[in-house]
Amino acid sequence: MTIISRLAASSAFVALLALPASAAAPPYDSEAPIAYMIDLSSNAVLFSRDADRRIPPASMTKMMSVYVAFDLISRGELSLDKKITVRPETWQKWHGPSAGSTMFLSPGEQVSVRNLLDGIVTLSGNDACIVLAEGIAGTEEAFAGLMNQKAKELGLKNSHFGNSMGWPDEGVTYSSAHDLATIAATTIEKFPRLYSEFYGLREFSWGKTMGGEAISQGNRNPLLGKVAGADGLKTGHTEEAGYGFTGSAEQNGRRIVMVIAGLDSFGGRAKESVRFMDWGFRAWQTKPLFDKGAVVGTAQVQMGDSATVELKAPRNLAVTVPSGTSPNVTMSIAYNGPVKAPFKAGDAIAQLVVRTPDMPVQTMPLVAAETVDEAGFFRRAWVGFTSLFT
Repeated sequence: MTIISRLAASSAFVALLALPASAAAPPYDSEAPIAYMIDLSSNAVLFSRDADRRIPPASMTKMMSVYVAFDLISRGELSLDKKITVRPETWQKWHGPSAGSTMFLSPGEQVSVRNLLDGIVTLSGNDACIVLAEGIAGTEEAFAGLMNQKAKELGLKNSHFGNSMGWPDEGVTYSSAHDLATIAATTIEKFPRLYSEFYGLREFSWGKTMGGEAISQGNRNPLLGKVAGADGLKTGHTEEAGYGFTGSAEQNGRRIVMVIAGLDSFGGRAKESVRFMDWGFRAWQTKPLFDKGAVVGTAQVQMGDSATVELKAPRNLAVTVPSGTSPNVTMSIAYNGPVKAPFKAGDAIAQLVVRTPDMPVQTMPLVAAETVDEAGFFRRAWVGFTSLFT
């Protein structure tokens, strides 16, 4: 059963209610046939065009390969210092002009996971992606299985991965703008330290020229140096997919994730990426609701050692509205409940539901303020007894 409790607007909005209440979404004419933008501070979708269409993601696929690696690293199952040997067979297949983007690995070379991740994220190296996949799972096919397992865990409805880097495979590998944004957002939120360490690097050097000089390549991210706070994520291009990009930037504590796909030129992608992200920050603003750790409400608990649990904001929560407006805001808490014990402090067990006029609903997670264990025998007996009379 979904339980919904209504909250009064926070005090931050009291002074705003007398201002103009119009909150119609500001228009935007994207040059991309597929586009999607979400404000992670509020989970508000700012723009969506054909965002659930299945498309070839090209090298944006590598975000999922990196996600798999980050997950293993965070759980202590993969070390950044682990060395993986470049198999001669892998090098033979993935070097030279026909192999696409490369890190310029050499056969028999031992490369750390850390350097392979730099080669994937910064240089979009197909060779680096294959070597990492083989080092983690033995074969690329087995690694693709891990990618699909994580896709299922993330709830991706329009994604399937047949290889680790997005190489054309007759439609086996596909995703959507919505799903790509979910991969990006989850990477940022679940692995903030690793994201900060590997994404946003301006250039990386690996391999040597015939003359023995180091080969340095720049990051292909079109937002770097053009949009303040830009730090990720991944471009993609094949003849079938066209030019695409999943990007993110943070300004004044507000983070936006954007995806564009299907553009017909390198320059068009660069121009539209900057224009789209600039619009996201200029045309929209956030209004604070609750600070991180603030108690927002309570939830009923089923068969726990406590009958209720406080719900807290896991991060600073805000509502996104068009710039220059201050619409009326109503909030409620929704959860499937009573929430069945046991659960731990920090577990997401409810949602804050925020409504503003003429805007889609914005939902944000709320977490348990404390751990609630299963009720003991006597409490279960007492709950069972009192339920006969209620």
